[in-house]
Amino acid sequence: MRRAVVLTAVLAAAAAATAADAVSGERKVWHKVTLTFTGPATSEKADPNPFLDYRLTATFTHDGVSREVCGYYAADGNAGETSADAGGTWRVHFVPDSPGEWAWKVSFRMGKDVAISDDADAGKPAAFDGQSGTFQVAPTDKAAPDPRARGVLRYAGKRYLRFAGTGEYYLKGGADSPENFLGYADFDQTPPRHRYQPHVADWKAGDPTWKGGKGKGIIGALNYLAGKGMNSVYFLTMNVRGDGKDVWPWTAPAERRRFDCSKLDQWEIVFAHMDRVGIGMHVITQETENDQGLNGGALGLERKLYYRELVARFAHHLAVTWNLGEENTNTDEQRKQFATSVRATRTTTRSSCTRTPANTTRSTARCWALPTSRAPASRWATCGARTPRRSSGSPARPRRAGGGSSASTRSARPTWASSPTRTTPTTTTFAVTRCGAT
Repeated sequence: MRRAVVLTAVLAAAAAATAADAVSGERKVWHKVTLTFTGPATSEKADPNPFLDYRLTATFTHDGVSREVCGYYAADGNAGETSADAGGTWRVHFVPDSPGEWAWKVSFRMGKDVAISDDADAGKPAAFDGQSGTFQVAPTDKAAPDPRARGVLRYAGKRYLRFAGTGEYYLKGGADSPENFLGYADFDQTPPRHRYQPHVADWKAGDPTWKGGKGKGIIGALNYLAGKGMNSVYFLTMNVRGDGKDVWPWTAPAERRRFDCSKLDQWEIVFAHMDRVGIGMHVITQETENDQGLNGGALGLERKLYYRELVARFAHHLAVTWNLGEENTNTDEQRKQFATSVRATRTTTRSSCTRTPANTTRSTARCWALPTSRAPASRWATCGARTPRRSSGSPARPRRAGGGSSASTRSARPTWASSPTRTTPTTTTFAVTRCGAT
């Protein structure tokens, strides 16, 4: 009997240690908290497909409210530095909106196409399914312009977005060019379209790099823009069959079901720096030339998987605008379906990562919970006017006094969302969404 009690205690202690080891990050309000798990050892090219045939979801609970957040396959867990395409690391990012104790529990399932299934019980439990734990969250210690001092941007039922923490309004102004901002030479498997060489001088000691000093040009460019008061950058996450043909999240330009773990980790380094300097992410998911490229323009397997990977990896950022089509040719019904697939909804109990709730909001994220004002179904499309774009290979620079710069310029005027009831867009833009926070 004593041996049984001792064994039970040892196992319980081991489980507690494993749960504690899974949690990393700054456990503060509006800061990113990450759950990391060791699961099936696989690769970007493996069968079963780690992006499509596994589904990782974590449920976070605080004060009786539960929120479900999608996770993703992360290769060796350090792919941004190692360029690994294989490993057994799986991750979830989450940003708590309140101090105190948070509980979490993981669902990890395996089965054909389970990642995009609407059935919560699809597939079968695998590896670390059912693992759980708790962590304590303290108040934020950041100051503006860092959004962690202000909270997530939310649609508040009015013309401008507001920071949830402070209630401040957000007047958006920034660079719309180059739209292929991520066509950067230092990212893995990316054509060397841009190097941002003049901005290497704007990189500062302590700023991030990867793989022995790569990334200084693009990080310096963001520093420059932030120094000029810009608070947004507009960029495509996919322009295959489009203008630039140099940005894609997949393992190859023609691939649609497997993602490049190292490249996406390197994008995350850049996006995290945008947070630190107060620049929001205006994410353009497609352009006119390629908006029929995923499932013939419909909401099918490839488009759902594309949205899910972007959401799982990047929706934890506090200032994200998801733009579902630049001057797109999709039908109104297709755009509504896209919005449904990537929107966020608020509930008082659980917001499902795989089910589609009845109510919709201007926020457009699937797979994460966002307590925001509910809106009727007629308000799920928001159409924004397209601002002029530059063709320069560097972010737009303000004109120098006396005409000292030959670079073309762009007015740094604020932009904002138009009426949420318009439904005939050239550009369909949706409000900021969050992955599991609020």
